[in-house]
Amino acid sequence: MDLLYQKYVTETYDRRGVLKDFKVNLPECFNFAYDVVDALALKKPASTAMMWINEKGAEHRFSFAEMKELSDKTANVLRDAGIKKGDAVMLVLKRHWQFWTVMTALCKIGALAIPATHLLTAHDYVYRFNAASVKAVVATSDGDTCDSIDEAQKDCPSLTVKLVVNGDRAGWGSLDTLVEQASGHFEKPTGADMPQNGDMMLMYFTSGTSGPPKMVWHDFTYPLGHIVTARHWHNVVPDGLHLTVADTGWGKAVWGKLYGQWLCEAGVFTYDFDKFNGHDLLNMFAKYKITTFCAPPTIFRFFIKEDLSKFDLSSLTYATTAGEALNPEVFNVFYKATGLKLMEGFGQTETTLSVCTTVGMEPKPGSMGKPSPGYTVKIFDDMGNEAPAGAAGEIVISTEKGKPVGMFGGYYRDQARTDSVWHDGWYHTGDVAWCDEDGYFWYVGRTDDLIKSSGYRISPFEIESVLMEHPAVMECGVTGVPDPVRGQIVKATVVLTKGYEGSDALAKELQEYVKKNTAPYKYPRIITFVSELPKTINGKIRRVDLRADQTPHNVIPD
Repeated sequence: MDLLYQKYVTETYDRRGVLKDFKVNLPECFNFAYDVVDALALKKPASTAMMWINEKGAEHRFSFAEMKELSDKTANVLRDAGIKKGDAVMLVLKRHWQFWTVMTALCKIGALAIPATHLLTAHDYVYRFNAASVKAVVATSDGDTCDSIDEAQKDCPSLTVKLVVNGDRAGWGSLDTLVEQASGHFEKPTGADMPQNGDMMLMYFTSGTSGPPKMVWHDFTYPLGHIVTARHWHNVVPDGLHLTVADTGWGKAVWGKLYGQWLCEAGVFTYDFDKFNGHDLLNMFAKYKITTFCAPPTIFRFFIKEDLSKFDLSSLTYATTAGEALNPEVFNVFYKATGLKLMEGFGQTETTLSVCTTVGMEPKPGSMGKPSPGYTVKIFDDMGNEAPAGAAGEIVISTEKGKPVGMFGGYYRDQARTDSVWHDGWYHTGDVAWCDEDGYFWYVGRTDDLIKSSGYRISPFEIESVLMEHPAVMECGVTGVPDPVRGQIVKATVVLTKGYEGSDALAKELQEYVKKNTAPYKYPRIITFVSELPKTINGKIRRVDLRADQTPHNVIPD
């Protein structure tokens, strides 16, 4: 079969059919909107690009032909509003279908797309608008998003264009109305107006767990890096329907809901919801014939609580997971119910999929897999040498032969920070892992989060994973606390499941549970019960805040 993505890559496989080598053959000037969306509108105009539904029961099947027409109309609206090549445009669109048409339109113009979450406050917008010189914003009419943006605009001179979707608002243009009135043909730029491979196409503000968020930018070749994501990890197939659970404000959305899937000619399924409900989502697999699925382990834990035997998941052929530790019990229960083994992966906002369990590999529950084809990934010790099997160290990615396709171009307007993590032919991820004798990577934690106690390097990630298996623990954060004898001791800050109350007895029970299920020296000597954990706007635990709170509660003596 003559597949679109094959013109951009060279692939080789081993005798078992597992991908061995992968190389992107970069064209002189790649543009996802023209070379993929518009190309598919010609090749297979009636095929499904996206099946979109919302909580109110509305649904719409978008064909590739319709995506081309809507993105052309949207591009004309944005160009008429003054948006041109290189201009920064923020998108705050939740899971609304307009995200896909605006993203494609900005790519056609050559403007810089900056997806963002609707959870931002006015203060957050001020920082982002000014840091990136944002010229325009396209936002949802839901909630107080527009109020926050209006408040922020008073301190943001660069912001001059505001467009709202799914409603009208004074001082804002209605994107939906303007698109309806616009021409369905957008004139492709030429000459200096045409975006080039190295131009900025996409930017994300990272979550800022330990400081102000960084601005991570990607060039126009970035989508090609996600062929591996979709084809060799998600295992999408032409005319299949893939679902990745992700809000469009986060990088995972373009990993699983846009670039690689369309390059591989698969449709994407989008459920536009505000509050996750496992029961509702499980019912959609059979109704819409969803074929492949990706979600963090938390979602699979919710699914298991719903009793998978009650749902028809027969359309599902493949399932993947990333973002946190996968509990072997979750793996086994899901496998027993569906016959599908959860395939794990790892990457960052700065990269595409850099470690993964590709199609044909045998997964090891809890392991991220092996280095992704297209990346040379190593584990370095503190001296900058490759760590032996079993020894933890920092995950690094080689750039000695040039930047891998899909890797970021740097931190925008912050060369010093870029140079601090990207030097001597290696990009230093700041994530720690170890590699087993079979070449599988196992995640340990962030370099800043590792706990050093009595000569041991302890991963908070590992302890949290064990604690989360206890029925009393709803969520938890593990940090190190200064100790005059051990250097640091382990502290667990725990949010309890409904029906449990914090006590010395429960703290002792949790300590014994950790001792039983992992190396005894790792158990938390301090346990604090709280009602909620401090988090970033995208839900990551702010360990910097947990470390700052050194008030000991429920300290249990040895």
